[in-house]
Formats: sequence, structure tokens, C-alpha cells
Amino acid sequence: MPYPGAPSPDTLSLLAREFGPDLLTDAAALAPRGRDESGLDLPPAAVLLARNEAQVARLVCLANEHGFAVIPRGAGTGLAGGCLAETGGVVLDMSAMNRIIAIDADSVTATVEPGVLTGDLRRAARAKGLFYPPDPASLDTSTIGGNAATNAGGPACVKYGTTRDYVLGLTAVLPTGEVIKTGTATRKGVVGYDLTRLIVGSEGTLGVITQLTLKLLPHPGHQACLAAVFADLDAAMRAIIGVMTRGHLPSAMEFLDARCLRLVGDLLPEHVRSGLPGAPGEGGEALVLIECDGSELETLRAVDDIESICRKLGALDILPAPDEDGREAVWKVRRSVSTRIHDSCAVYIPEDIAVPIGKIADMVAALPAVENKHDIVIYAFGHAGDGNIHLNLTAPRESARPRVEAAAEECVRLALALGGTMSGEHGVGLAKRHLLPLEIAPVSLKLQRGIKALLDPNNILNPGKLFPKEAL
Repeated sequence: MPYPGAPSPDTLSLLAREFGPDLLTDAAALAPRGRDESGLDLPPAAVLLARNEAQVARLVCLANEHGFAVIPRGAGTGLAGGCLAETGGVVLDMSAMNRIIAIDADSVTATVEPGVLTGDLRRAARAKGLFYPPDPASLDTSTIGGNAATNAGGPACVKYGTTRDYVLGLTAVLPTGEVIKTGTATRKGVVGYDLTRLIVGSEGTLGVITQLTLKLLPHPGHQACLAAVFADLDAAMRAIIGVMTRGHLPSAMEFLDARCLRLVGDLLPEHVRSGLPGAPGEGGEALVLIECDGSELETLRAVDDIESICRKLGALDILPAPDEDGREAVWKVRRSVSTRIHDSCAVYIPEDIAVPIGKIADMVAALPAVENKHDIVIYAFGHAGDGNIHLNLTAPRESARPRVEAAAEECVRLALALGGTMSGEHGVGLAKRHLLPLEIAPVSLKLQRGIKALLDPNNILNPGKLFPKEAL
């Protein structure tokens, strides 16, 4: 399939007449839309700050007519380069379509535009006693549309699932410019193919989402958490498995390795900080954060039982977060890990492999050999409850980038050998497309490319994402 690029000067003039001040071409507008959190920098030829569905459909129609690429973008918080204009083109910035259209307390649903921030939806639902569970680390800066495009997850996935589990239906502009409504506003519906689930997670390659109907839940009455320090990650993982096999389903189960603890431990309250490692080999070398929710009585009972399980399975110390301030302080630390790592090194490649829960310790145990082989440093943390490990591969100098990239591929191969996947929640985008054949069989790749070609015959919508370039 062809790779459309930037619009010609004549086409840019046409777009300026068509969209007026909503078409941005100045460097100050283009530069930030050429970046996300992947570290890549690929400025577009223009940006359309979309304000309604009609503008989106019109841009896509013009793209087909004049042969330029359209790249949907939310808030640019992605880690895989999925919203960047590799070949030039027009970035379709959806952040201005940010209305919470309705929160229906009777049907327990929300109807929103794609530019709504995840945290804003959570707070609006909470005000009505309702709960939107998906909670990516960037929930206060990422958009619902971007979350849907990548099927974003977060710590709550272990109990509540990912974004896809909450999208009942959506409206999208197809790559041909046609508008399609998928799904239902009901909790059940089995008529026809499930196009909603096809578009969710397609990374903006099969359609531009312009509206979503989302499932909500009653808000949990109470939340409580604890942190447990273990001598090593193997002991921590045994405790995680022990909790899950003894009848508990916490709303979050997170882990940090010793390197992460040393990096962010100063952010913890004093009563928590005292149990963390100093130099390697001193104190605990792994921390597990476990949170439960539900009624106050069942939540407190669950936390007490989980504390007992952790102690029996080798916890060196239990660090309670007995009130909301303590809980928020602990979670702030967990969500600060990536930022601290990013700020501490010149080269930073984030990987989000996932492995079966029982293989987490095996995966992490293999990392020192990768570090030594490539002379890099790897930080490991993530969602222990669903096996999603965030590996942050780093080096102090830019000249080491080829070594870090080679180590990242080796980590992906290790995860696949353990029965895992190369990406649990960040997506493929540009950053991982060259690795896709390691996981997806040729017959599956052929089928998926066929779906793309059927829906987007001119390859104008987010070209170059997901699939290896040589396969297009």
C-alpha cells in the first residue's frame, strides 16, 4: 500500500480556506504535535484543531481526494509514536472535542467526546456516585479517545479490565470519510460483527472516534491499601500469587524493584520510607502495593487478610496507608516512577511487556544478564496482578542508544519465550512495529493488513503505524 505524505502547497491553501483559523501551520503549533512521550520528533505539515465531527469527516474526504496522510491525536501522552506524522501529513488534533455530553445515572453510562480527559470523566462520574475504572498513569492528561485508540489499561486492570471493557458503543469517521455508529447503549448486544471492539485498540488506523458511550459502575464505598516490603522480587511475586489464589481480587497489585525504590523512595512518607532499601542488598529489595475496594467492612477485612498472607509469605515489613492522605502519597510515588527514570538519563526506552503472572519473577531474573551484555541499566515496575511489566531501559549517553534498542528487542524476545506479549497497554505505533512479526504469525498479519486495506484503500489514516513498513 502507498504511504501518503504531506499535502502539497496548493492543497494546504485549500485546507486553509476550508477550515480557516482551525488549520494551524505555524511552527509553534506544529512542534509540540510532532512529539509524544516516545522521544520521537516528527512534525506534521499542518494541524487541524477539530471542533466537530463534520470537520473530521471533511478532512478525511479531502485527504482521499488529494492524497495526504491524516494522523489522529489526543493529548500526545502515548509512548509508542502512534500519533506522530512519520511521512508528514495533517495531524488531526481531537483535544478541543472535549464535552461530557451526558452522565446517565439511571442507565449508569456516560456519553463523551474523545477529547475528554480521563481524570475529568472519573471526577464527573464520582460526583454522581458512579465510577469509571480504567486508570492509566496519565489519567489527568490523557484523553478518552486516545485511551480507546490504544485500549489503555492501568493498575485497576487486574479487577476491572481495560478501556475496551467499558466502551459500549462509539461513533467514528472511517478512513473513507463515512460516519459509522457501532455498538449499543445497552449492557448486552450481539447483532452483527463487533465493530466497536475492532476500532478500540486499532491505534487510529481504522477510524477516528468522535463520540463514545461508556459503561460506568457504582462507585466503591471504600478503598484501602497497604505496601509490603520483601527481600527480593521472587518473594514478592510468591505473595502476589498467594493473595490471588486465596480468594482475593484486589483492585490493584503493583510492584517496584529495588532500583525504582531507591529512585523514588524520598517521595514516600517517613513512616514508609524507613523500610526501604538504601544501598543494594540493604533492607527490602522489592515493594508490592495492594489496594482493595468495596464496602468498608469487606475492604478492611480483605486488607487484614492480605496483610496476614504477605507476612506468612515472607514480608519483611508491612507499610500501611491507613487514611486517604497516606493512600494518595503512596500512589503519587508509584505514578512518579516513569518521570524520575526519564529525568535521570539521556536514553530512555519504555517497554510494557506482559507475561503470565507466575513468570514475572523469571522475566525480571533474566534482566541482569541483558544489562551486562549491553552495558545498560533496566528499571522494572508495573502491574503485578496482570503480569504487565514496565521495563525502562536506560543509558547515560545518547551514543548508547543502539545498545539500548538491542536490549529492548532482547527483552521482547524473552517475554515471548515465557508465553507473553510485547505490549500490554502502550500499543505498537512506530516504536514497536518492526517487532510485530516476532509475535504475530504471517497468516494473522495478512488478515490484519487485509482489514486495513478494506477500510482504508488509500492508506490515508495514520499510515505506517502497527505494521512493519516492508509489509505495506
